[in-house]
Amino acid sequence: MSHIIERKIDISRVRELVRIFPVTAILGPRQCGKTFLAGVLGYDHYFDLENPRDLARLDQPQLALEGLDGVVVIDEIQRKPDLFPLIRYLVDKSEKLNFLILGSASRDLIRQSSESLAGRIGYYSLGGFRPADIGKENVRKLWVRGGLPRAYLAGNDRESFLWIENYISTFLERDIPQLGISIPASSLRKFWTMLSHYHGQVLNYSELGRSFGISDVTVRRYIDILEGTFMVTLLQPWYVNIGKRLVKRPKLYIRDSGIFHSLMSVNN
Repeated sequence: MSHIIERKIDISRVRELVRIFPVTAILGPRQCGKTFLAGVLGYDHYFDLENPRDLARLDQPQLALEGLDGVVVIDEIQRKPDLFPLIRYLVDKSEKLNFLILGSASRDLIRQSSESLAGRIGYYSLGGFRPADIGKENVRKLWVRGGLPRAYLAGNDRESFLWIENYISTFLERDIPQLGISIPASSLRKFWTMLSHYHGQVLNYSELGRSFGISDVTVRRYIDILEGTFMVTLLQPWYVNIGKRLVKRPKLYIRDSGIFHSLMSVNN
């Protein structure tokens, strides 16, 4: 199999958003292929906010961005949320300018961008590979390794799970602190591992709190962090009558099957 997998569904849906909105946000976990997808779509200018040189260029963002035409990609936009008001001004000023912004944290990023870019921005959530991307004959491999490109395309299962293990460590030890969240990596890792045993079950905050020895409020905070960084998802219940006072609880899922298997120590 080629190590370049064409993601036709994702490309088509993002192109549609780019045609409609002057600003398009592609949100998803780290290493899910956001930057690669932006390259496939094509751009005229690229800024990576994890590159010190690009970050320095945006110390005076109006000087750097004003006067540009075409498609401008800003990667890891969550590192400089103060750019959103300027982006609004620039796209209102020029019809020849489009922004494609890429981010790895969802909830705060959506809130910050929607406040400044209401009506000007479209959002697309990018996950790992889909079964449609890799063919029916590879679905079992996709299920075991997960959809993150480097995990799926590894030479063998051992290399795949070694990469996922390091991915989890990097996420906890580097990415979480960069978001301004001061939780010990070991505590969040233990909590995340415990959550994997509740995968697909109805979420009970009190039960989780008792099992981990923390309060309901802390459980909600930890889950909000993992949900906001695309590591878990909450499937909301279906209501026949939303006017009823009966409160139903959501189900919790680990979003990537490879990460789920790694947390569960299932590696083949």
